[in-house]
Amino acid sequence: MPVKNRFAELLPEITEWRHDLHQNPEILFETHRTAQIVADKLKAFGCDEIATGLGRTGVVGVIKGKSTASGKVIGLRADMDALPIHETTGVDYASKIPGAMHACGHDGHTAMLLGAAKYLAETRNFDGTVVVIFQPAEEGGAGGKEMCDDGMMDRFGIQEVYGMHNWPGIPTGQFAIRPGGFFASTDQFEITVRGQGGHAAQPDKGVDPIVTTSAVISALQSIASRNVDPVEQVVVSVCSIESSSKAYNVIPNSVTLRGTIRSMSKETRALAETRLKAIATATCEAFGAKAEIRWIDGYPTMVNSEAQTEFAAEVATEVAGACDHAGIFMGGEDFAYMLEERPGAYILVGNGPSSSLHAADYNFNDEAIPAGCSWWAGLAERRMPAA
Repeated sequence: MPVKNRFAELLPEITEWRHDLHQNPEILFETHRTAQIVADKLKAFGCDEIATGLGRTGVVGVIKGKSTASGKVIGLRADMDALPIHETTGVDYASKIPGAMHACGHDGHTAMLLGAAKYLAETRNFDGTVVVIFQPAEEGGAGGKEMCDDGMMDRFGIQEVYGMHNWPGIPTGQFAIRPGGFFASTDQFEITVRGQGGHAAQPDKGVDPIVTTSAVISALQSIASRNVDPVEQVVVSVCSIESSSKAYNVIPNSVTLRGTIRSMSKETRALAETRLKAIATATCEAFGAKAEIRWIDGYPTMVNSEAQTEFAAEVATEVAGACDHAGIFMGGEDFAYMLEERPGAYILVGNGPSSSLHAADYNFNDEAIPAGCSWWAGLAERRMPAA
């Protein structure tokens, strides 16, 4: 099953959809125009059921096969939201919304799943039910969690769920995947170090939160180097430091630092949180300061199921001739919430030698569309073969 001829025929149309979405990016849950376009197209395709408003602005379409005797139901998910970035691509279909752009290719994901939905609604060459899922707020809003919290999995009887993301650096239309932990958890922390400020010429009269904060930052690196098993992945990054004073000759009363911890397992995630709190508290006490700590739970680790990953790779190999073994990525992905509720897999499709994701000059590669659409369609036809 190489790239389906039907998607070569549909490529100009799907590309046109993608360019329209690219020109009109919407952020987080504000995907009202996008959701309406998706719902209208699913209706025009002849989907058996269309539901809107899941996860606030999510859309779900149901496509039944020529038979549903198998009782199988699989979910196929694409994300719809853009990023708060000013676009610098210079393409003639560049964003018309100042300060917003599709810098992660979600316009391409949505267009590809729409293309697959059109094909599946036309052919229905499978025995079972396909549920196409269009999700808002992947970029930090946990839209996937909200759709799950709205009961999506049970409401539509989804048994397995699959996702896909374009990936710069992988040859266009090629695929890569891995079983188990794939994308990291994305927790955040804020630590306010409270000391006693004063004149810079008299540091002995107070408790310097700057010096204390420096010690805290250094000590936090021991989480990765001395607390976590060396074969486990964890990243501890302090990304922001803010003092209560901007003067050159004043020791401030407080300093606030913010950062993120990324990990690939529940155990490492829990350990990192425990150690961060203990290290910050004890280090501040050693300097005579106090630590106020706020831990912000982020996306969980995204874990691909073994059997579904093997199947997804088989379909990708049929489409592209091969499927590479992907490396671990310490970025986050809220498809993790769907994989916590149902077995499934997440795959990467090559975007070619493009700019990196989240870059102002990034652009989704339309040449990847036929391969992506064929993979979506192949999942349905292979997982639920027609009688």
